[in-house]
Amino acid sequence: MSYLIDFILHIDSHLVSIVNTFGGSTYLILFAIIFVETGAVILPFLPGDSLLFAAAALAANPTYGLHIWLFIPLFLVAAIGGDSLNYYLGRRTNAALSGHSWFDRLINQERLAQSERFFRKHGPIAIFLGRFLPIIRTFVPFVAAGSQFPYRRFLKYNISAAITWVAVCVGGGYFFGNIPFVKAHFSAVVLGIIVISLLPAIIGWLRMTFQKRRVD
Repeated sequence: MSYLIDFILHIDSHLVSIVNTFGGSTYLILFAIIFVETGAVILPFLPGDSLLFAAAALAANPTYGLHIWLFIPLFLVAAIGGDSLNYYLGRRTNAALSGHSWFDRLINQERLAQSERFFRKHGPIAIFLGRFLPIIRTFVPFVAAGSQFPYRRFLKYNISAAITWVAVCVGGGYFFGNIPFVKAHFSAVVLGIIVISLLPAIIGWLRMTFQKRRVD
């Protein structure tokens, strides 16, 4: 776990090591990380936003021989494909276990019904904004599938969210990642990206907490 934290906070230097060690295979390695981050439900802690930012910053530097126009389609396919795999796992898991009595006791059926109603009403917003929230984006496709949110609608908003996410993170890294101040304080920038990404979820949680206290 300490290595993972160090990898996230100093992702720029780790990416340089990966490029120097694996060369052209760097594209496949970064593709796999982004794909697994959302595709494997149990690995929500892998870097996402900061990885795109750092990779784009390296691509803007001719020293490393990386191409931004290869990163963009690779990250798009990884993000969309990972979410689709996550959705598939959610659908298969729910279908396979929903008939078992122990599963019905484990999963509150009333909460499941509430989740289904939530995605019917707010699904597009949840899918789109979830892509920008670390950890949360790993669970959104799984919950959407379990809530019987139609895959075609899911894919529509998943694609638009992935395009926006890649454009923002890659564009930010490419145009601002090599500014001397940013390079000198890259760890602080990464932390800032993580905090900003989590702010909507924190604000939403605080609002729900205060509303419950008022009701009580």
